[in-house]
Amino acid sequence: MHGWRSPLRGPWLTSVFGSVLLVTLPIVALTGLLSYIAYGPRLHQAIPGDVGWLTLPAFDWPTDPSWLYRLTQGLHVQLGLVLIPVVLAKLWSVIPRLFVWPPARSIAQLAERVSLLMLVGGVLFEIVTGVLNIQYDYIFGFSFYTAHYFGAWVFIAGFVVHAAIKLPRLWSGLRALSLRDVLRTGRADTRAEPWEPDGLVAADPGPATISRRGALSLVGAGTLFLAVITAGQTLGGVTRRAALLLPRGRTRGDGPNDFEVNRTALAAGIPAAATGNRWRLTLTGGAQPVVLDRAALLALPQHTARLPIACVEGWSTTQTWTGVRLAELAHLAGVPAPESAHVSSLERSGAFGAATLQRNQTLHPDGLLALKVNGADLSADHGYPARIVVPALPGVHNTKWVTAIDFRGARDA
Repeated sequence: MHGWRSPLRGPWLTSVFGSVLLVTLPIVALTGLLSYIAYGPRLHQAIPGDVGWLTLPAFDWPTDPSWLYRLTQGLHVQLGLVLIPVVLAKLWSVIPRLFVWPPARSIAQLAERVSLLMLVGGVLFEIVTGVLNIQYDYIFGFSFYTAHYFGAWVFIAGFVVHAAIKLPRLWSGLRALSLRDVLRTGRADTRAEPWEPDGLVAADPGPATISRRGALSLVGAGTLFLAVITAGQTLGGVTRRAALLLPRGRTRGDGPNDFEVNRTALAAGIPAAATGNRWRLTLTGGAQPVVLDRAALLALPQHTARLPIACVEGWSTTQTWTGVRLAELAHLAGVPAPESAHVSSLERSGAFGAATLQRNQTLHPDGLLALKVNGADLSADHGYPARIVVPALPGVHNTKWVTAIDFRGARDA
């Protein structure tokens, strides 16, 4: 097409961006699927629930290392964000091909075009909905989790087919120019690659407005900028000061409770009276329910562990938690070897109101009903009077304002 005259477009630049995405996008896809597994689809608490033949292999999500979910979800979100400039640059490099007419002259070309549509549409859909989810901005009017899951499979199918078709072309494109020569060539000496019919090179290329070296630097600077303004939500510490995409991560507590709050007591509709002297924890599963107030819980053996909490939006925080081991509570309830534990919160709405823990999560030595954090009582926003904290557990399942735990044996689980 006559409108696409940049001399930068060609097999080499497209192949450079394509090789980066060939290595990194599978990591984004895999960590996203792992996040779905971490939510426990076999326990009927992952969204979407019924995915038909797209059901993933069922296994207990590991509790060790404790930072596992922080790593996988942090990679999924942060890598997905920093790749946005690379994705856009790749689309820019191939945009003339999107308007070729007729779109297909053979069965092979038709397969390529369909895979390209699935790939481009899928990756753009996942990026847009993912960024909106990070910002808690659900303007699209449908379930993010359901759409993101099925959208991921559309992208994966398109990616696999397109990669299989284009891999030989990618390899030959990388060999078309020397990276050393590209990095030594300025704008004035930048020339188009040799023209080929139905290729990416313009038949009548215009003068270069930027060198290939400049284009690579521009895309690299974009990825670095996004890394600087987003990575702090996962890494924490001093890097969090540079993190701009933290709509709820800047809502903090006081003193020892001065760390990120995902959902405040006010937003959850937790009245102060419900967490005061009348609050009780009910343990069930054994012959008789066991009811404990907070003083009784504090009188039990206390365990302290330094554990992270990581959320699906990519942010995480690591704090020192003190409380009663869930295994101890299971023993008190009369179920010393539970297969699972169903935790209920004072919050009654949405995914935050309840969670089911696997056997390994319930019996892990650092699996806690936390009563304190960093040596102080939990604040109301962090789940006072008691909350769940379990190694490698997705943040939403570290239930706050716990009011009941039902320990379930093999027949009940």
